[in-house]
Amino acid sequence: MPHQPPRYPFIPPNDPGARHPIVVVGGGMVGLTAALDLARHGQPVVLLDDDDTVSIGSRAICHAKRSLEIFARLGIGQRLLAKGVTWNTGRVFAGDRQVFVFDLLAEPGHQFPAFINLQQYHLEEILVEACREAGVDLRWSSRVVAAQAYRDHVTLAIETPQGRTTLHADWLLAADGARSAVREAMGLDFVGKIFRDRFLIADVVMKAPFPAERRFWFDPPFHQGGSVLLHRQADDVWRIDFQLGWDADPETEKDPERVRARVAAMLGPDVRFELEWVSVYTFRCRRLEKFRHGRIFFLGDAAHQVSPFGARGGNGGIQDADNLCWKLDAVLRGTAPDSLLDSYDAERIPAADENILASTRSTDFITPKNEAAHAYRDAVLSLARHHAFARPLVNSGRLSRPAILAASPLNTPDDAPWNGGLPPGTPAADAPLEDGWLLDRLGPGFTALVFGTSPTALPEGITALPLPAEGQAATRYAATAGDVVLLRPDQHVAARWHRTDPAAIAAARRRALGHA
Repeated sequence: MPHQPPRYPFIPPNDPGARHPIVVVGGGMVGLTAALDLARHGQPVVLLDDDDTVSIGSRAICHAKRSLEIFARLGIGQRLLAKGVTWNTGRVFAGDRQVFVFDLLAEPGHQFPAFINLQQYHLEEILVEACREAGVDLRWSSRVVAAQAYRDHVTLAIETPQGRTTLHADWLLAADGARSAVREAMGLDFVGKIFRDRFLIADVVMKAPFPAERRFWFDPPFHQGGSVLLHRQADDVWRIDFQLGWDADPETEKDPERVRARVAAMLGPDVRFELEWVSVYTFRCRRLEKFRHGRIFFLGDAAHQVSPFGARGGNGGIQDADNLCWKLDAVLRGTAPDSLLDSYDAERIPAADENILASTRSTDFITPKNEAAHAYRDAVLSLARHHAFARPLVNSGRLSRPAILAASPLNTPDDAPWNGGLPPGTPAADAPLEDGWLLDRLGPGFTALVFGTSPTALPEGITALPLPAEGQAATRYAATAGDVVLLRPDQHVAARWHRTDPAAIAAARRRALGHA
């Protein structure tokens, strides 16, 4: 029986024409994450969604370790871990032979795995519940049909079951997906390209002996001339992606009997399964030129799109929300200037470009464009079976990793050499402590990790977290006694020193808040 998501009722607003501090457009994974993050910062948020339920189909299913750490900060990490399917291992096949196997988290001492697989609708249902508990004003069946930006606010025209209404926002977060109504209303276009290939997604419900790992086939005997990707999800749902080629007709390929024949050829005659969801998609690698437009910010697929191989789309969107929300909170509280919000572009556009580049390279390897590229791919796969040096060249999707914001204007450069560790701009590394996990001990604001000494008085607005000068935390930060690492509210390294210097720490905090 396919999953039946809840339906959320339309509740007529009692404030037509009202002005709100923050409005989020889009009740998908990214919009709900942003709304929850802002609400947990104590900000009042209105969220508009044009539907009355969560997404259908699995869609974004691979949630990376960094996303789970962000969700843990928002209070739902353990719920997702309990519901999802944990995996760290991937296998690559050419034909019917295994080329190699890889482990994405070989090092012990992590609270979360490299990935969990969990259907997007499950994640969104959990986010909706968390948003309700946090006080987010969720407005379903509210479709944005027009948006007008002004110097100090944004006006939205909204179509509801009871007719059209108007709403005003001091700040607008557009997380309304690839077909963003806000982006369309502003006449903004993507820069990038659409690849000439088509892929079929089939979600099937079955009891199967495959382990919980990522499996990718190049040119398997059950789907000759194409590639296939297999993932296990919660509730015995399996996601299968079949490469179809550009000439495939999407409507023909979505015919249930045709899909069942493809799946049966893969699984064999003895495996019983039911189709839950079928879709056809193309690879898109593109983005907006800017993500900030005055008082409007674009997040997730509304800002950038990548191919699904590599799980960079949804995870990148979660990092968008993680990056923006603490900054908007700081501006609204008066602790940061408006110019801090310009760093959203400065930090997230390079991150999007990194994802687009990785996705483009994966696409070029999976779908060679000419005979030379095809010969190169076949040679790499052949060599990779026997030679480790060739395995990094096999590109079945470079899996999502958190962006390192190395060129951010908010970073304070090291004032002395470090022997490794995490330079400014890097997401904080978790580590086991005697009483739990490092990231769970961080406060909602700026935190200074102080290694091996009792922290002296720190500047206002910074919480000290004393840590031993030995153990996995010290190793991961390359820290010795007396070292200090300053973390931003989004758990990125802002600065680090080999001493406690209150004036330098205060200056680094001011810089991270966008003060000149």
